Amino acid sequence: MSEEKNQSTVSFYAPHKKVYPRAIDGMFNRWRWVMVWVTQLVFYGLPWLQWGERQMVLFDLGARRFYLFGLVLYPQDFISLTGLVVLSALSLFLFTAVAGRLWCGFTCPQTVYTEIFMWLENRIEGDRSARMRLDKAAWTSPEKLAKKGLKQLAWVSVALWTGFTFVGFFVPIRTLGAEILQWQGGWQLFWVFFYAFATYGFAGFMREQVCKYMCPYARFQSAMFDEDTLIVTYDSARGEPRGVRSKKVDPKAAGLGDCIDCSLCVQVCPTGIDIRNGLQYECIGCGLCVDACNTVMDKVGYPRGLIRFATQSGMRQRWTNHQMLRRVFRPRVLGYGAVRLTLAVAMMVSLVTRTPLKVDVVRDRTAIARLVPGGKLENVYQLQIMNATETPQHYRISAQGLEGLTLAPDSTVQVPATGARWVSVQLQIPYGSAAPGSHPIHFTVQALEHPAQVQEKATFLVPR
Repeated sequence: MSEEKNQSTVSFYAPHKKVYPRAIDGMFNRWRWVMVWVTQLVFYGLPWLQWGERQMVLFDLGARRFYLFGLVLYPQDFISLTGLVVLSALSLFLFTAVAGRLWCGFTCPQTVYTEIFMWLENRIEGDRSARMRLDKAAWTSPEKLAKKGLKQLAWVSVALWTGFTFVGFFVPIRTLGAEILQWQGGWQLFWVFFYAFATYGFAGFMREQVCKYMCPYARFQSAMFDEDTLIVTYDSARGEPRGVRSKKVDPKAAGLGDCIDCSLCVQVCPTGIDIRNGLQYECIGCGLCVDACNTVMDKVGYPRGLIRFATQSGMRQRWTNHQMLRRVFRPRVLGYGAVRLTLAVAMMVSLVTRTPLKVDVVRDRTAIARLVPGGKLENVYQLQIMNATETPQHYRISAQGLEGLTLAPDSTVQVPATGARWVSVQLQIPYGSAAPGSHPIHFTVQALEHPAQVQEKATFLVPR
């Protein structure tokens, strides 16, 4: 019994400690805010831009049409959207191979909205020490209630506007705004509030927990890293042994490294890690610890770069920045770049040369083959003609493949701009002019006001 009492319980789960990032100024922080402004101007502003009489960028799932600037894409153009996703993935691989988690630190939506929410928090509650004091205060404090309430109101406002904007990429945003004001559109309202709730929860409360435990990118990034990847690195050979000292003390005479153990690099880290412990998967490569350390080095009169972007090979072999940058264009990076460039060129050529016309042919199953007056055998088809231009078009339908093949009724149809139309087409041949069985034929749909032409295969059935 005594042995059981002396045994301690070991938990496999570390208790969560709230991270209070400290505000810092520096080159990398300024670049982070540049990316915040760029990404959010695009995100919040793009749905409001018009292209003629329609929204410039709209993924209309109901109508199954994707509008990208001057392009009108149908589900048949799914290969183009797939290519765009693959191109984005290759870009991510390329950037990661060159400089680590640049995406995570500067343009990831989780990072961007966390930065916005933290800025609001900092403006309302104060900097790190003030926020820590406020959290320790009792909830009976009027100051705490006022500041916490104002912060939540600001967070909810940003989250709701973000959710509204996100849904505005799939539903015309002006129509969406009118529906919300009238409390209409059940599914639209659901997705607005759903995305707003996700933004509010992830950026406001979970923050670094999303990066550390939910994001899959942190898990497979090691497969894209190598010893020549630029990552945030602590120069332990220069910084150790660390220790507090007076500004007047010569660190070499005192047997100390350049690190004064101020822990400022830890205080500014949005994920709460200590970069001095080496490379960690929680590091998002934001560079704020670099800004903090450089600020401290300037104050104590030491050279900058104790914490910097460097490669593992460069740190081990004490290379200069020029020597490390020369190894950027290594076979791995060149491979990613070549594949990305090839795919980008192929996609561009495909989009430039694409025919703004789509045709689907469906056999009418209610009347496969029948005899009609005049001694002719008839097959009935349904043609879906999709106009991928911004103006109404007239199309002429013709068919080839059998002797004496004729088309009825009128072979000319009109399709509105960016619209689609189903057309019933009857093909006839003289009875007995073709052997029983299935015969290949081709439908040709040609635009009269535009040099667009599409040919689709079909079969003409002659019964026994």
